[in-house]
Amino acid sequence: MSPFLIEVIGAVAAVTTTVCWLPQALRVIRTRDTRAISAWAQGTLLIGIILWIIYGFGIGSQPVIWSNTISFMLIGTIFTLKLRYG
Repeated sequence: MSPFLIEVIGAVAAVTTTVCWLPQALRVIRTRDTRAISAWAQGTLLIGIILWIIYGFGIGSQPVIWSNTISFMLIGTIFTLKLRYG
């Protein structure tokens, strides 16, 4: 596979896995209902995303850096509201 195609696949994967958090974040912001969300799972996911961002800088991959930065903001919002509203 060509390096360009690999980057395109990575970019599409990054956008897809980042956008999947948008409906959940919007629902939590709108309803303030976080009962079914695990704080432990969200906190662990945030740590993993921070590590992905560091990894992205290490390998110089813009799709990894940007998708995980946006995911961090969305999941960070969900996590913060989980801590606030239980």
